[in-house]
Amino acid sequence: MNDGTVTLHWLVVRQDDNGHRYRVGSYATRAEAEKIADSLGGRGAQRMYWVERVGPSGTAGD
Repeated sequence: MNDGTVTLHWLVVRQDDNGHRYRVGSYATRAEAEKIADSLGGRGAQRMYWVERVGPSGTAGD
């Protein structure tokens, strides 16, 4: 697709101390998403941040 839009295939996801998962942001590249996840990773006792790829149908997966 070359209509000037950017597809955001990479998500940063956070899981809090109670196991709840939240989408933090969507990014065009894995490197960009990992940079954000790494910068957030040190905050909070057991909060975890990671990167997931969103498939073509809008579902998470590779």
